[in-house]
Amino acid sequence: MTRIRLASITELDKGQTKKFRYTQDGVPREGFLARLENCWVAYENRCRHIAISLDLDDGVFFTDDGKYFFCQTHGAVYEPETGLCVHGPCKDASLFSLPVKNDDESVWLELE
Repeated sequence: MTRIRLASITELDKGQTKKFRYTQDGVPREGFLARLENCWVAYENRCRHIAISLDLDDGVFFTDDGKYFFCQTHGAVYEPETGLCVHGPCKDASLFSLPVKNDDESVWLELE
């Protein structure tokens, strides 16, 4: 198992995100970590409509009201807790979830 430290638990406030790089199956990838109300989530930074990043390399993933993640190119809207697309061209598809764990100090990506 590969364990990568993504952030300290105090680094992000609720509704903030942080991009990171990782390798899976020998392929370099980009992901993003988000701190939600009661949990942390991480997803591959790739829209399910067309394989491009959700953000425009600016680190913006939440809608203006902070309720959803969205693809800045196509307007696909995703539930943060589940990654499910609830509106847009890839409705009912889900972002690729990444397994994260947190302890008293840090948030970790844990890959097989």
